[in-house]
Amino acid sequence: MKHSGLKYLLFYLALLLPFFATADNIQRIGVPYVQNYPKSVYLSGNQNWSIAKDKYGIMYFGNAQGLLSFDGKYWQQYKLPNRQIVRSVATAADGTIYTGGFGEFGYWSDKNKHLSYTSLTNLIPHPHRLKDEIWKIYTFGKKVIFQSFSAIYIYENKKISVVTAQQSLLFLHQVGQRFYVEVNGNGLFELTGNKLIPLKNNGLVLPKGVLSILPYQNGSLLIGTSKDGLFVYNGENFNPLNTPANTFLKTYQLNNGTRIQDRYYAYGTILNGLIIIDETGNIVQRINKSSGLQNNTVLSLYADQDQNLWAGLDNGIDRIELNSPLYFYFDKTGQFGTVYSSLIYKNNIYLGTNQGLFYSTWASGRGNLFNTFDFKLIPNSQGQVWDLTLIDDQLFCGHNDGTFKVTGNKLENISTVKGGWTIKKLHSNPNFLIQGTYNGLVLFKKDGAGQWVFWHKIENFGEPSRYVEQDTRGDIWVSHAYKGLYKLSLSPDLKKVTTIKTYDERNGLPGDYNINIFTLENRLVFSSDEGFFIYDEISNRFTKYTTLNKELGSFAGANKIIDAGSKKYWFINHGKMGLVHLLEPGKVQVDSSTFSILDGRMVQYYENISKISDKIYLMSVDDGFVIYNATENRNGKNHTILPQVLIRKIEDITDTYHTISEFGDKDTEIEIPFSRNSIRISFALPWYRQSKIKFQYYLEGYSKQWSDWSAASQKDFTNLGQGSYVFKVRARINESTVSKVTEFRFTIHPPFYASNWAVAVYLILFILLLFTFKRLYERKLRKDQRAISDKLQAEKEAFLKKEAEATEKQIIKLQTEKLQAELAGKNRELANSAMSLVYKNELLQKLSQEILKLKDESGKPLAEDQLRKIQKVIDEGMNDERDWNLFESSFNEAHESFFKKLKVNHPDLVPNDLKLCAYLRMNMSSKEMASLLNISLRGVEIRRYRLRKKLDVPHDKNLVEFLMEL
Repeated sequence: MKHSGLKYLLFYLALLLPFFATADNIQRIGVPYVQNYPKSVYLSGNQNWSIAKDKYGIMYFGNAQGLLSFDGKYWQQYKLPNRQIVRSVATAADGTIYTGGFGEFGYWSDKNKHLSYTSLTNLIPHPHRLKDEIWKIYTFGKKVIFQSFSAIYIYENKKISVVTAQQSLLFLHQVGQRFYVEVNGNGLFELTGNKLIPLKNNGLVLPKGVLSILPYQNGSLLIGTSKDGLFVYNGENFNPLNTPANTFLKTYQLNNGTRIQDRYYAYGTILNGLIIIDETGNIVQRINKSSGLQNNTVLSLYADQDQNLWAGLDNGIDRIELNSPLYFYFDKTGQFGTVYSSLIYKNNIYLGTNQGLFYSTWASGRGNLFNTFDFKLIPNSQGQVWDLTLIDDQLFCGHNDGTFKVTGNKLENISTVKGGWTIKKLHSNPNFLIQGTYNGLVLFKKDGAGQWVFWHKIENFGEPSRYVEQDTRGDIWVSHAYKGLYKLSLSPDLKKVTTIKTYDERNGLPGDYNINIFTLENRLVFSSDEGFFIYDEISNRFTKYTTLNKELGSFAGANKIIDAGSKKYWFINHGKMGLVHLLEPGKVQVDSSTFSILDGRMVQYYENISKISDKIYLMSVDDGFVIYNATENRNGKNHTILPQVLIRKIEDITDTYHTISEFGDKDTEIEIPFSRNSIRISFALPWYRQSKIKFQYYLEGYSKQWSDWSAASQKDFTNLGQGSYVFKVRARINESTVSKVTEFRFTIHPPFYASNWAVAVYLILFILLLFTFKRLYERKLRKDQRAISDKLQAEKEAFLKKEAEATEKQIIKLQTEKLQAELAGKNRELANSAMSLVYKNELLQKLSQEILKLKDESGKPLAEDQLRKIQKVIDEGMNDERDWNLFESSFNEAHESFFKKLKVNHPDLVPNDLKLCAYLRMNMSSKEMASLLNISLRGVEIRRYRLRKKLDVPHDKNLVEFLMEL
């Protein structure tokens, strides 16, 4: 069996060798990846008549509504003056873009930071005015050649020369440095200078309707015609290239062609897409609407230096990755449904689908021909196919209805146990196969002829067994979709389960749901949404496989592992897949970007990848299969040279959106007013192959460090300050290759109040202000001097005044003291005078009293007349007005205006009242007043009472106090 397996492997590799020989070969199985750009994406017309690429990597398309540009991210449309269809487009080495349409041709260049059109038709000599379409444009050195059906226009040194023929022209073609054109009815001519020279033809064959001329072997030309197929011109005659490709091109009407990789030829047709042929004329690829194109009518083809084949279609634009490691086969008609498993076995490819088992012949015996498939349903295989597995050169089909052995296009039922999910050899005994089914486990063994046959169903266990693995101790692990894990111990005869252990959250698992089992480098690992776990036999618990989870990154949550051989494994994380390399101890390499276009296209939880050889794999997808060539992928990565990032658009987003420039990465620096200092910078990497592209940017003069890597292709900067800035950006694809840094310089002008003229005005104003300030300062200085002088004078005067006031106060004080002394003296004199009067009156009263006591000599009282005379003298002494006048005068001197105030306020006062007031004012006692007034004490009281009433003194007021306050 070992020798037969080795023979089979060698035969298998020999079978595949013609299809996967080198990385530069275009594979002949399936079709390369086709990326569609419908008009709903590029937002322009349906038809795309021509394609070109400039030195920056930007693609240009001659479209029904104008010129289209595409940089890998952004589409832009530019219209001709009269909105003509752009039939032709070409780019020059200096980056100039030339276009042609009906009655018009010219070039596009940078004007005022925008791509603007300049017509050249005004340079055409008058007799040859352009009246039809420009179908072809070629740039050659300093020449630009425009071709219509009536003439060829050569633009050089700002002049146009015209080349015509006797008959109308068809299409002009460039091969190296030579140009060829067909003249209707006269065959092919070569454009030499400004002349058309007919090609030599010694044969009888004359190709008509030439639509493509390409370089061929040994300096010959490969000529493609619209209805007669391909011809080879050797310099002497034309010979048909009789191959299957010729028949195809005749049938479906060749329309255009281009050379690829210097060894292949691509031809677009009117009726059936395009084909790629090799130099012998064998069809290598056939790509049409059923295999990915949007439309079967190919109006233009262009092969760029990155091995992308661009197809301008009658409705849309498509890009074909010629050196992609992935080639596809899709069931566009829905013939076989959803693919759950696929496998290549003995010249046949088998597809296990939800509708049954389909097969088609694999490329045996076809040499270098394009491999086409004709899938047919194997009889009696209708129903759900879960698994296709090849073991010991025997193909097993796990089916909803049981398990079948497949031989060619026939099925042999070997087990009726329903739902054969997975089947594999027992590690402990390779002579047995164990299979997981809907309701338990099944064992197979080899018979005497070496054929695997059903043995028995294992007893005592009937749970659904989607994943089954055996550990080093011989125990069987089974994962249940909703109940966690089972560990089963089998009896020595392998017929029944003797011990069942269940594992769930109580044993360290994150849960019961979606726990799967896989073998990774001879070790069992358990997948979950929270990462991979490993089982520890001693503690009987699960722990996180931290080292693996950390290295896997996002694939730590993978729900499936498929062995890819040679220490490589496919990790599938809920629709996303990556190839993990474990080639070096402690180092894990994950490649997921290569397979990003397959994300979500495989049947979830039933992903299937079959190994064809060490470098080639067959992957099942929803509606077909994919061939992955690891050699192609490896070689492509080693030679990846990224273009520079393009600054595509600078927009003003201050309040309304306005495009400042369409050429941010040109040499000229952009100047932006301060009032429009919020901008958006859009950038793109002209890298068109399927890749994960991320950008990193840095604004010098604003940012402190490079930004994080991000897929965003534009950045807004708001409220930028005045100054010069340098915006730097670079790109990275597939987390590895990094482009060079692109720089874009711009300046934010200062605000109007900080501009140069404003600074000049400020300077003039400053000088004026300085001069004014000087004048004002001098004036102020003089004013201050005067103020200081005035202040000193005022202080001096104030001091003198103060001194004078102090002197005056001192004089007043002295005078007051003198007056007070005088007043005190007068008061004393007044008091003395009053007291003298009192004493006088008292003395006179005593004399009066004593006189009454006097007796004459006889002892008798004195005579009355004598007493009256004496009493009269005493009374006159007591009532002498001279005493009062003297008293009044002294009183007035001591108490100025006292009597005047009394007389003014109380005019009804009589002299006696005034006397009483004076005496009261002097605070005399009633006795003293009685003596002075010559009345009794009772009389004094009565007068006091009457005086209070006259003066209207309040009851609670003392009369003396009242008078003293006057």
